[in-house]
This record gives sequence, structure tokens and C-alpha cells, in this order.
Amino acid sequence: MAVTAPTTATRPPAAASRTAAAAVTAALLLLVAGLAVVDITQGTAAVGAPEVWKALTGHADPADASVVVASRLPRAAAALLVGAVLGVAGAALQAVSRNVLASPDTLAVNAGSYLALGLTATTGVTLPLYASSGVAFAGGLAAAAVVLGLSGLGTGTVRLVLAGTALTLGLTAVTESLLLLFPRQTQGLYQWNQGSIGQTGFDGVLQMAPIGIAGLAGLLLLARRVDALALGDDAARGLGVPVRATRLIAVVLASLLSTAAVTLAGPIGFVGLCAPALVRPLAARLRAFTRTRASLPVAALTGAALVLGSDVLLRAAVPADTAVAVPTGVVTSLVGAVFLIVMATRAKDTAGAAAADRLRIRSRAVFLTTTAVLVAALIGVTVAAVLLGDSKLLLGDVLNWAQGRAGRTVGFVLDTRVPRVLAALLAGAALALAGTLVQAVTRNPLAEPGSLGVSGGAGLGAVLLVTTVPLAGSWSVAAAAFAGAAVVSALVFGLAARGGFQQNRLVLVGFGAATATTALISLLVILTDPFNATKALTWLSGSTYGRTLPDVAPLAAVLAVGLLVAVQRRTGLDLVSLDEDTPRLLGLGLSRSRLGFLVLSVLLSATAVAAAGTIGFVGLVAPHAARALVGRRHARVVPVSVLLGAILVCTADLVGRTVIAPAQLGAGLMTAMIGTPYFLHLLVRTRR
Repeated sequence: MAVTAPTTATRPPAAASRTAAAAVTAALLLLVAGLAVVDITQGTAAVGAPEVWKALTGHADPADASVVVASRLPRAAAALLVGAVLGVAGAALQAVSRNVLASPDTLAVNAGSYLALGLTATTGVTLPLYASSGVAFAGGLAAAAVVLGLSGLGTGTVRLVLAGTALTLGLTAVTESLLLLFPRQTQGLYQWNQGSIGQTGFDGVLQMAPIGIAGLAGLLLLARRVDALALGDDAARGLGVPVRATRLIAVVLASLLSTAAVTLAGPIGFVGLCAPALVRPLAARLRAFTRTRASLPVAALTGAALVLGSDVLLRAAVPADTAVAVPTGVVTSLVGAVFLIVMATRAKDTAGAAAADRLRIRSRAVFLTTTAVLVAALIGVTVAAVLLGDSKLLLGDVLNWAQGRAGRTVGFVLDTRVPRVLAALLAGAALALAGTLVQAVTRNPLAEPGSLGVSGGAGLGAVLLVTTVPLAGSWSVAAAAFAGAAVVSALVFGLAARGGFQQNRLVLVGFGAATATTALISLLVILTDPFNATKALTWLSGSTYGRTLPDVAPLAAVLAVGLLVAVQRRTGLDLVSLDEDTPRLLGLGLSRSRLGFLVLSVLLSATAVAAAGTIGFVGLVAPHAARALVGRRHARVVPVSVLLGAILVCTADLVGRTVIAPAQLGAGLMTAMIGTPYFLHLLVRTRR
């Protein structure tokens, strides 16, 4: 069938398109200007619009003028600069990668900058702003290079999000470990990582503005080459465009812009993702915005409007004394998470996130040998975890304690250590079983409770109860964690179920939900106890510190029920993990079975989080390793996965509290450091 070229009747003339584009740009300028004016009039001091006008015209009271000049105007200027450079950076990254989800957040640029600055802070050296910017630039650029290298260019949104999320978790775990180990040298870095546009004077804005201008100018000069990349690599080469060099320069310039924003205000989440996405519908209607040279300034204005609008909305909805403690980055992260979920529900499924595991057949002897080795390893790790720590014990001490004949010192050590060991063992087993169930139901070998937001929802429910009812018991905390996990999982799985748990939709909705829960947890901690960053870090790092036997009881009960159900329903798990048609042909109620397994996985994840905090990657690594060892039959996968999960978390907890004793690192941080390389290895293996 012949394809006719669009006529002038269906395609607006170039002059009309340029006129409409100019009108849209003018409207955005007016919006940004209006938001800036409103932002300047908001704050804790009783300085409203009349006082601001007097200060700008030189007729104000000196105290009012000081507030406006030293705080209000620098804050608005920082919002303008940060929003603009992040909008441009996101637009450039999406253009050169041909991926609508590329941004400083999904490319782990912010996490790389965070780690680089954390490493610098541990040395105790105080750097000037430009030097700090250089350090952050190096870290962010290195992280972006790793993510782009692993995900490839133009190979789908899921792989980019998975690689960026995994690397972000790993780098953040290392940074937060530094914060816990060097609290004095890194003081204030956690609050900085939440992202705030508050400024004391114009010094920071004036120093970062040239970097932003230089990055924007460089991208505008590169605009024609970037436009050529949209035609495809071969077509661009045919036009004489150096494809690799163009991409490299664009990524470097985008990272430079992101670094300027990070250095000035900390990570302001998702602006680089949302701003270009809001410009994209305009480009579909107006030809003028399809060109990079026109779309970059519009993305800059949109980004500035997002940051200013978030700040104005926060200060309008929350009392001024409270709003000043809430970082702008938390608000933009919440907005961005909702935006990402909406995008995910409209995304078309492309190639899966990872190829399904190859069908592996393992003999019974291999299964029995593997199980025996893992049981021996579990016993060894458990004994080592009980005996080792800041105080080393002997087996005789443990026997005496069990018989009630231990001394006061030994008794105190074991009374506190044994519940920790049990919490680590049971949490690891529960998360591994939950991951096994989720991967079977979704038929996605890279799905796990943490990356799908289930663990985050459980953490949010538990933190909400702990911060509002400090004396809540362990069963109450477990119930709150289950409620939070249930709400988030209902959202994630409900949206992903439309169309049969497509991998794109499941991963993207889960990523958005996980981001939103993390932002809400930070918001709760900041509002209830703004100076206790260690409290948030300890919880989010997955620590078993201070656990007692009553804290572990709910987890033990739920794990026992979960194991019983999984073993009894092992054939159903095998069928559900195959396809949509086979279970129905064999008379299995697919929807009912899928819902039951998901509810069980949510319950397991929630109680594990309530007992041991947020621990990531166990639900990914353990089931995947189990299938590699004993095949895909769940009669064998379930016990091996549970054993692997228990060993992994118990080992992580043991290493975290012994290697640097008396200082300690949470098990969640250790599993993130272990799980991130493994996860990235899986992405490399499944790249084709």
C-alpha cells in the first residue's frame, strides 16, 4: 500500500508552528515568573508581598530587607537554576540514549555524586565549592557510564531502570556505611542528600551559574548532531555525524549540569525525568519543539517551574515552621514517583527485562548434596554468629547459658546476640521465600519484594507506627508493616496485572512505588525527629540491633505458615510460573492461585521488614541462585532458596558487626553491597 506524504491541510505550516511555540514559551516564562514571585513571599518570617516590594525598591525595614536578600531571593534563584539545569540534563540524556526514562536519577548520577562526596568527607578535608563540584562530577559521570554500558542505548526502558536502580542501591549503601562509620566527618551529608534549595546568600548560585550556562551552551552547539541521532545510528553516520563522540560529549555535558544542581542543592529527584516528559506532548503537536535547539530551553523552563511549583505547593500546604524542615527533593521525588507510575501504566511492553531461565534438569543426588552442603553451611554460620562479635565466646559458654548456668556478662551478651541471629536467619529465609513466590507469579526472574516497592511499603507502615506510637509492641509493628506492604503491593500488582504482568509495567510501577515509599519514610523521620539522621539510617540499613525474642515471634509464625503453604502448593507454583494457558488447561484457578501466592509474599516481606528493617536483593539473589543449583521445580527451589537467604543475611549481619567492631553496619547495607554486583552480572548475562 502506498503511503502518501502529509498535506498542508493535516500538517501546520512552519510559520504557524513557530508562532505557537513562541506563545507556549512565553506562557512558560510567565508561569515561572509568577511562581518565583509567590515563592519569594513565602517563609517563616512575617515578610509578605508588601515587605518584599519595599525591600526590592529599597524602602523596607533593614530586618525585612535582610530576610529577602539573604534568604528568599537566593532560594528562588537556586530553584530556577537547579530546575533549569536538571530539565536540560534530562532532555539531553533522553535524546542521546533514545530512552524516555533516562535522567540523572535513573542513570545513578546522583548516587555517584553522593558517594564521591561521602568519600571526600571521610578524609576530613573541607573543599571549596568548585572543588566539591569537580568531585561530584567525577562520581556522577562514572556512575552514568556504568549504567549506560550495562543497559545499552535504545534497548528498552526496563533494563535502564534496573541497572540504574541496582547501582543506586549499591552506591547508596556504601555511602550510608561511610556516614555510620564516620559520623563526625560526614555530619549533615544525609540531610544534604534529601535535596534542599534553601540558601544563605547568592554565593553558591553565582558560582554554579557559569557551569549551568556553559553546559547549556555546549548542548545547544551540539543540537544538530543530537537531532541526527534520532534518525538512527546508521543514518547519522551517513550524514557525517560522529555517533560515539556525540553521545559521549552529550553525556559529559548532562552530567556536568546535574553536578551543578547536586553541588548547589543536593539531589532534587525526578525533575530531569518529568520535565522532558512534559515537553514531549508539545513536540508531538508543534514541529518547532521537535528540534533539540528549541526543546532544551523549554525543558529548562519546565524544570524550573517544577522545582518552584513544588516549593510553593509545600509551603502553601504545610505550616511554614514545618515546611522549612522538609527538603524540596522529597517533594519532587513524590511527584516524580507518581509521574513514573502513570507513565508505566501507558507503556507498551517491549522485550522482557531478562530472558527466562533456561530449563535446567538436576538429578535428585545433586539436590540432596546441595541441600546437605547448605545445611552444614547454615549451621556453621549460625554458630559463628553466636560466638563472634565485640565479645568472643566459646561453645561451653553457650551450653552453660542454655542450661541457665552462665555468668552475668556471658548471659547479657547471649541474651542480646541470640535474638539478633534468629532475626537475621528468619528474615533472610522469609525474604528468599517471598522472592521465590513473586518471581514465580510474575514469571520475571529479576523481580523481588524490594525493587517492587513491597519492602518499602512495609517499612513505611512500620516507621509510621514507630514514630507516632513509640511504645508499640512487636505484633503491632508487624501488623503496621503488613498494612503498608498490602497497600503498596495492591497498587503495584493491581496496575501490573492489567495485561498479564508485563515486565515493563511491573518493574516501572514497582520502581515508582519504591521511590515514593523511600521519600515518605524520609519525610516522616524529618518531621518527627529532624536531627536524628542515624535513626533513619539504622532502620533503612536493615539492622537487627536491639531485637528481642518477642520481636522475632511474628516472623517465625509467618515463615512457618509460608513454608507449609509453599511446600503443599509446589505443583501450583510450577504451573503458575509456566504461562497463562497451561494452568487453566489443567484446571488450576490461575487468578485465585496468583492472588494467594502474592498475599503470602507480602505477608512474608512485611514481617521480615518489621523484624530486621529494610534488606534488599535477598529476594532476588536467593531464588535465582537456587534455580541455578537445583533446577526450576519448586519442590527443590523453595528449600534451597530459603537456606540460601538465611545464610546470606546471617553472614551479612555477622560481617557487619564483627569486621569493624565495636562499630556496626546493618545487614541491609551488606546485602546491597553483595547483591548489586550479582544483579548487574545478571543484566550482563541477559543483555541479548
